[in-house]
Amino acid sequence: MDPWRSSSGKLRTAHAALILCLNIDVDPPDVVKTNPCAVLECWVDPHSMPSNKALEAIGENLRHQYEGLSPKISYKAILDPWYEDLRRYCVQFRRAAKEDAVLFHYNGHGVPKPTPSGELWCFNKQYTQYIPVSLADIQTWLGSPCVYIWDCSAAGHLLQNFNAFANDRDKRKTLMEGGYPEGQSSFSDSIQLAACAAHETLPSCPELPADLFTSCLTSPIDIALRYFVMNHQLPNNITADMVMQLPGDLKDRRTPLGELNWIFIAITDTIAWTTFPRDVFTRLYRSDLLIASLFRNFLLAERIMKTYHCTPHTHPPLPATNTHRLWGSWDLAVDACLRQLPDLLVGSKTKNEPGESAPYTYIPSRFFADQLTAFEVWISRGGSALTKRGPLSLPVQPSGENGAVDVEALGDVPMDPPPSLLDQGTEHHLVPRKPPEQLPIVLQVLLSQPHRLRALILLSQFVDLGPWAVHLALTIGIFPYISKLLQAAGQDLRPVLIFIWARLLAVDPTCQKDLYSNQGYKYFANVLAIQEDPQHSVIPNHSEHKAMCAFILSAIARDYELGQNACWRERVFDNCFERLDEGDFLLRQWCALCIAQIWDGNDEIKIYGVDRGTQDKLIAMLSDDSPEVRTAALYALGTFMGASGSSDADKFGGGGSGTMQHLEERIHFRMEVAVATGATLAVKDDASPTVRKELLVLISCLTKEWRGYFVACSWIYWEENRRRTTGISNVSDDDDVAAIAVSEWLDSFGDDEAAREENRVLLSSFFTIFVALLELSADPYQEVATNAQTVVDYIMALLLESPFKRLDSTSLYTPSSPPPSSRGSTQANGTRSRVNSIHSSSSQQSPPSPVVNRPAFTRSETMTSAVATSVSNTLRRTSSFASALKNLAGNIAFPLTEDGRTTPVTPLPPRVDMPDISRAPSPNLNFAQYTSPYSRPPSPHGSTLRPTSPVQPSQEYRTPADFLPSDVMEALMEEDMERLRARRRNGVHTRRHIGGAMSSPSGSTFSMDSASSSVILGLGTGAGIRDVLPLKSRFYDWCCEYFKEPQMRQAEADEPGSIQYNYQVWRQQRNEQIITETQSQAEAAESRRWSKHVATLQVGPHPLNTTFHMYDPHLAVANDADTISVWDWSQRKRLALFYNGNPKGTSITSLHFINQDVGGIILATSSDGVVRLYRNYDSTVTSAPVQMVSSFRGLNELVQTRRGSGVISDWKQNGGFLMVGGDSRVIRVWDAHTESLLMDLETKSDSPVTSIASDPTSSPTFLAGFADGTVNLFDRRLPEEDAIVRSYCEHLSWIENARWHPTLSGKFLSASLDGEVRIWDLRADAAVNSWEVYPQGLSAFDVHSQAGVFAALSAVTSTSYRYQRATVQSLNPPAILSHVDFNTGLTGPSAKTLPSPFIPRPGSLTFHPLEMLYSVGTPDGTREYFELCSLPENL
Repeated sequence: MDPWRSSSGKLRTAHAALILCLNIDVDPPDVVKTNPCAVLECWVDPHSMPSNKALEAIGENLRHQYEGLSPKISYKAILDPWYEDLRRYCVQFRRAAKEDAVLFHYNGHGVPKPTPSGELWCFNKQYTQYIPVSLADIQTWLGSPCVYIWDCSAAGHLLQNFNAFANDRDKRKTLMEGGYPEGQSSFSDSIQLAACAAHETLPSCPELPADLFTSCLTSPIDIALRYFVMNHQLPNNITADMVMQLPGDLKDRRTPLGELNWIFIAITDTIAWTTFPRDVFTRLYRSDLLIASLFRNFLLAERIMKTYHCTPHTHPPLPATNTHRLWGSWDLAVDACLRQLPDLLVGSKTKNEPGESAPYTYIPSRFFADQLTAFEVWISRGGSALTKRGPLSLPVQPSGENGAVDVEALGDVPMDPPPSLLDQGTEHHLVPRKPPEQLPIVLQVLLSQPHRLRALILLSQFVDLGPWAVHLALTIGIFPYISKLLQAAGQDLRPVLIFIWARLLAVDPTCQKDLYSNQGYKYFANVLAIQEDPQHSVIPNHSEHKAMCAFILSAIARDYELGQNACWRERVFDNCFERLDEGDFLLRQWCALCIAQIWDGNDEIKIYGVDRGTQDKLIAMLSDDSPEVRTAALYALGTFMGASGSSDADKFGGGGSGTMQHLEERIHFRMEVAVATGATLAVKDDASPTVRKELLVLISCLTKEWRGYFVACSWIYWEENRRRTTGISNVSDDDDVAAIAVSEWLDSFGDDEAAREENRVLLSSFFTIFVALLELSADPYQEVATNAQTVVDYIMALLLESPFKRLDSTSLYTPSSPPPSSRGSTQANGTRSRVNSIHSSSSQQSPPSPVVNRPAFTRSETMTSAVATSVSNTLRRTSSFASALKNLAGNIAFPLTEDGRTTPVTPLPPRVDMPDISRAPSPNLNFAQYTSPYSRPPSPHGSTLRPTSPVQPSQEYRTPADFLPSDVMEALMEEDMERLRARRRNGVHTRRHIGGAMSSPSGSTFSMDSASSSVILGLGTGAGIRDVLPLKSRFYDWCCEYFKEPQMRQAEADEPGSIQYNYQVWRQQRNEQIITETQSQAEAAESRRWSKHVATLQVGPHPLNTTFHMYDPHLAVANDADTISVWDWSQRKRLALFYNGNPKGTSITSLHFINQDVGGIILATSSDGVVRLYRNYDSTVTSAPVQMVSSFRGLNELVQTRRGSGVISDWKQNGGFLMVGGDSRVIRVWDAHTESLLMDLETKSDSPVTSIASDPTSSPTFLAGFADGTVNLFDRRLPEEDAIVRSYCEHLSWIENARWHPTLSGKFLSASLDGEVRIWDLRADAAVNSWEVYPQGLSAFDVHSQAGVFAALSAVTSTSYRYQRATVQSLNPPAILSHVDFNTGLTGPSAKTLPSPFIPRPGSLTFHPLEMLYSVGTPDGTREYFELCSLPENL
C-alpha cells in the first residue's frame, strides 16, 4: 500500500481499560504531600463526598472524557482492582479485541511508585496490602498491540522496563519461532505515554488537578485555559472558575469553546507535522482517532508539565515541542477569546430576560484567516522555486523505510535534474523548498464553510507545484477531507475539486478504489454530462475541467472492472462518445482515452461500443489536427482490439475485440480486420512518431489473433521477393508459386463469387498491413522501428516453423543472391519507381534503418498478380532477407532477453553483416525494447552463449509433404477461425489481461477443442517461439504526466528572472540589434566589394549542403553521405558532429535551421525521403548530447530516374510549413503544428524538383524549380491537382536554385547549371533580365535575403578544375561587385563522377540570411576549406 495509507505498526484501538488505583483517604507510604496540594482527580474533589462515591464519580468522569476523544471505543473503568481482578480484566480485553489494540490507562496516585525493576502496584482483596504486578505479567495478559498510559510518579521506570521486557520477548520469539506471524505486531511496537521520568515526581500545585497528565490527555481545553489564566494577566479579573464557564460545545466550531478546540487541533497537528519524522507522524496521527487525539494532547502535557520540572516521555520517543513557535499563536487565540469572556457570561445570563439589550455577539478568531494569508504569501512569493539542500529545503527522509515520503521516492523530483536547454550556471542538485507550516491548518479549514473555497483554491495551488506536493498533502491527511467534499452541493467548489482530484489520481492512481467505494465517481460523471450553455457557463473553462473529469474517470476504470462497470452505468461512455467532436483538443483526447480504459478487457462494454459505432468514430478521428488526439484514438482502438491499458508491466492483453456474441462470426472477423486496415491506411505515413508507435500496438493485436493470415502473407511476400531478386520475375507464370497458391486457394470457394471476393479483399487487407509493418520496421524513428521489428520477427519466426518449410516448391532456405542493379548505386541509394499497393494505394518506402541490430529495407519493383487482381510493389531488405531469416532460425540475429520483454542496457556490438551503417542520435525518451521471438536460457556464470550455426535445410525441415501451398494457407486461416470460435465460446473471463511468464504460442495457437475440427496441418509454432504480442503502450502514462506538471504558473522559461527567461530576453534584444545593423548595411552592400576574407575552416570532404543560422554565428555543414557538423565560424570551432543515419548510397540533400529566434533546431532531409530534426547541437549552451526531436518520411513515392535530385525541402517559419519535393510527382506540404500532411500538390512534370522557395511574406505561394529548366509557381490555396499558377520555361537545363527578389515584391531569380541567371516578374511570361554568368556552367547559386545581390560559383570542368570562381553581382544596378577564386585542391581532371548522385555540384555556396556574408565549400579530397568573405569594415 501507499505510504500515506499505512505505516508499520498501524493500530486500531477497540477496547480501553481505565485502571484507577486511588485508595482515597489513604496516602501511599512513599509519597509526602505538601499542604496545600493538588487534589482533583478527573475534576472531582475526592474529599467532597464519601470515598466510594468519589471513586465511582472519578471513574465515570474519566470514561466520559475518553468518550469525548473517541466515542466508538468500549471503555471500562476498573476501580482500585486487586490482583486477580486486574488479570481477569486484562485477559478479557485481549480476547475481545482480537488483533486490535487495547488501551491500558494506569492511574497510580493511591499506590507506591513503580519499582526500578518494573513493577506497578495494586491491592489485595481485603485492601490491606499493596500487591506488586510485574510488567512482564501485564504483557502476557494483554499481548500486543497495546497503548499504555502511565500516570504516576517515577513513570519512567515503567516505560524503560516495559521496553526491556518487550525486547527480550521479541528476541526469544525470533530465535525460537523465526518471528511473529504476518499481521501480528511485536511487543516493541507498543505505544507508551509516561507522565514523568524515572527520577521525577508528579507536580502538586494546588491550582492544578492531581492527575495533570490525564487531564492534559483527555480534557486539553479545560487545562489549557486554566494554565493560561495562571500564567497571564487578563483584564476584568478573569478567574479560573470563570474560564470553566466558557460557553459553547467542543464539537460546534461556531461556538467559542468549539472554535478553541478546532484551533487547538490545527496547531498541535501542525507542530507534530513540522517536528516529527513523516513515518512517525503518519503512524501516530493518521492511523487511529484515539491515538491521534492522545498524542495531540500529549504536546500540551509536555508544554505544561515541563514548566513544573516534570518531563513526559513516550515510546516511540519524540522530539521536544514545548518551545515551538506555534504555541504563541495558541496563546494569542486564547487571549482573544478570553477577553470576550465577561461579555459572553453577562450575555448568557440576560438573553432570556425581557427588556434587556441583545446578547453579546462573539467575534470569531482571525487565526485561520491569518494562517491562510501566510500560506498564500508562501505560494505567491516563490513557493514553487527550487533551492539548495538545507534548512529551507524539503527534508529528506530515509528512503524506503516505514513508508516515509522522501525526495528520492518522489519519482518526478529527481535528485539531479537532467540538464535543461540552458544549463550553464545552474545547479543540478536543487530540491523543492520546505513546505509552509500552515499546510495542516489549511486542511482543517476545509471543515469551515466560510473559509472552504479559499482554502481549496490555495490547496489546489499547492498540489499544482508537483508530485512532491501531492505526496505531502496525502501524507498529512488530505484524502478524507477531499473525499467528503465530493458530497457538497455547491457549484462554486466544482472547478477546484476537479483540479485537485486530477492531481491526486495522476500521482496516486490507487485512489480509484476509494472513489468507487464512496461513489465519488458520480460527482465527475455528472460534471462530464453537463450540457454547457454558451451564454451561461456552469463551470468556467468547462472544456478543460471536463477533460480533467474524463481523466479522473479513466483512472477509475483503468484495470478495474468494477470501476469500468460503474462508469458505464453512469453513462460516462456515452458522454465521452458525444464529446469526441468537441473543439478543445484536450477534451477530445481524454474522452478517447476514457473510452479506451472503460472497454479495456470488458466484453459487454465493447459490444455496447460497437452498437454505437464507436470504432468507426475513432477511425474518423485519425484525421484530427492534434497528434495527441490521433494517438488517443489509436490507443482506444488498441484496447478495443485486445491491447492492455493496465499499468502493470506483467499484463500484456490479448483476446482481440472479445466475444461479440451479437455479431456473426464472419462479420466479427471482418470488423477486426477493417479496424486495423483503416487505421493503417490512415496513419502509417503520419509525421508524429507517437502516432506510428501506437499504430504498431494496434497491428500487434491483430497479428496475435490472426497470425495464420500474416504467416501466409509473409510467405507470399517472400516468394515474390525471391523471384525478383533472382531475376526470374519475367519468367512464365507457371513458376509463380505464390500466385498459383493464391489462385488455388480462391478456387476452393467454388462458384461463390461473393465468398471469393470477400476472401480476396481480406487477404489484400492483411497483405497491406504486412507491407506497412515492413515499412515501419525500417522507420527512421528508433522506437517505431524497434517495435515494428518485434512484430515482423514474430511473424517470420512463425513462418520458419510453419508447414511452408516442408514444401518442395518453397525457397525459404534457398541461398540468397545479390539483387540485380539497374544503374550504379540505384538499388542502394533508395530511388524507387512509383508503384501501387494491393488496394491501388501507394505503399510506404523505407530506407535501411540506422539501428545496428537489424537488417534494413528499401522499396523496389516486386510482385506480379499474386492476389486476384494485383500484388504490386512492396519492400525488400538491402541485406539478404533469406540470411536474416536463417539468423532468426539460428537464434543469433537479435538481442535476446531472459524474460522476453526487455533488452540489455549495454550497447550492442556492431553487426558484422551490416558494414557502413551509422546510427543517428537517439530521441530523448526511448522506451522501446526489442523482444526476440526465440527463447534463450540464461547462461551459467553470466557468460554469453556462443551463437549457434544458422539452420540449414536438412531432413528435419525437408520431410516429404503431400500437401500444396494452398492447403497450408487454408489450414492456417481455418486455424485462425478456430481461435476466434474458441474466443467467442470462452468469453472474456478466461482471458482478461493475460500476464505472467511468457509462454509459447504453441499452447495458445489452438483453441481448446480445435483438435476435433477439420484443421489437418496446424501452425505448428514449436516450443521455441514465444508469445511476445501484443505490444504494450506507454501513451496513457505519458498523457497522465500532463496532470503532474504545474498548470497555474508559468514555465521556467517564461518566469521573469529565471536563467532561461533572461537568456531569451537577451536573445530577443540581440536579434533585434542584428536585424537593425544588417538593414543599415544592406543598401551599401549593393555597391561595395565582397572581398574581405573572414575565416577558413576545415570541415571534411565534400561539403555539399550548408546553411547559416540567422542570429548565432553557426554554420551547419552536410557532406556527400550522412555526416552533419555544426561550426562556430566566428571562433573557428566545431560545436557538434553527428550522423544523420540515412542509408549508404543516399545523401543529405537539404539542410535548414528552424525556430531560430529561440535557439534553433536542425532540419535535415535525405534522398531516401526521410526528414529528421535535431536539437542540442550547441555545446556552448547545453551539455546534453545531440538529440533527435522527430523523424518521419517526408516523401514515400520516389520515382526512379536516370538523374534524380533526392529530396528537396523548404521551411516557412511564419506558418510552420514544410514543403518537400524531389524525385516525386508531388510536392508535399507538412504542417509542423499538427504534425500532419496538409496536401500533395501535383507537379505535372516527369522531371524531379530541384529547388523550392517559399514566399518570404505571408503569401501561400512558393516557387519550385525542375531538372528540365522549368520554374513553377504554386499556390497552396488551390486544389491539389491545379495548384500550379504559372510556369516559366526559358531555362534549358537543371534549375540549380530559385530565390525571391530581396527588395522587389513579385519578382524572383533563377539559375540553371548551364550558367544562366534570369530575373522574372510573376506577371510576365518572359524573363525581365538575364545574365550568362559562367558560359561553361555554374555549380551553385544563391541570393541574399536582405541585400540586392546574388552570388554564383563556377562549375568544375575538364578544362577548369584547379580553381572555382565565386562572383557576387548587384541587381540594382546590374554590376559585378567582386570575383574570388578558390583552390579546389584537384591536381588534374577527375575521372570520378560527382560526390553524390543527387547533388549536381562538387561544392556549395550559401549567403548568410542577414549579415553581409557568404560561404563557399570547395571539393578538396583531403582538406576542405570554407572561405568566408564579408564587406570591408569601413562600411
